[in-house]
Amino acid sequence: MANRRFELFEYRQVLVRMRQGDSDRDIARAGLMGRKKLTTVRRTAQELGWLDAACALPQDTVIAAQFGRTPHLPSTCVSTLEPFREQISSWFDADVQGTTIHSALKRNHGYTGSYSAVRRFLTHLGAERSVTATTILDFPPADTAQVDFGAGPALIHESGHALKTWFFVMTLCWSRHQYVELVFDQTVETWLAGHRRAFEWFGGSPSRIIIDNAKCAIIRACTYDPEVQRSYAGLAEGYGFRIDACPPHDPQKKALTS
Repeated sequence: MANRRFELFEYRQVLVRMRQGDSDRDIARAGLMGRKKLTTVRRTAQELGWLDAACALPQDTVIAAQFGRTPHLPSTCVSTLEPFREQISSWFDADVQGTTIHSALKRNHGYTGSYSAVRRFLTHLGAERSVTATTILDFPPADTAQVDFGAGPALIHESGHALKTWFFVMTLCWSRHQYVELVFDQTVETWLAGHRRAFEWFGGSPSRIIIDNAKCAIIRACTYDPEVQRSYAGLAEGYGFRIDACPPHDPQKKALTS
């Protein structure tokens, strides 16, 4: 996350969570920003009095002027070793040492990356092949809800054409009470409107929303650094809930709506 370029709305997300009492560790764990950067943001916000929940957050122009934005190389969630996955996997199965793998990649394939990248890649390979235990998560009342789209029935329009549908589903984690709405698309507008109507139906909003990586909510899915769609970030700020995106390709952590 060192070379990550943060957008203005992401600074707002971080400031909102700091005002809600979240620690830098909690915010970093959610993938919003790294600990080192968070320390700088928190120090600046404290000096300017921005963390006082009794006062409104400053305007975007003020935040932008304070933190500014300098160009950085965009980060990537794809390892530079991904093109060599098959070869590395065979070496891994044969218990070849990481240092030997790194040397062979440099010598035979022109790889220019570091040994640390190889070590991380081998760690992920080991995790993928290990048997993991599933932990049942326990949530306090009103703390968390899970939101996702589910497949709906095909409806016949009066013209005779079949209409594809989905279910927008919000499930309270503690009680498992659900709000379900039949929708005809998965656009940002539908996603946001579903949240608002669900909150109205439940009579309030939870502190945290666990979501899958729907494109209407997450621009770029990533285990450590997901990018939230800015309209959704604005909705979260307005209602005061935290967005908790599930890691991609990890079904054990997907939002459960059943």
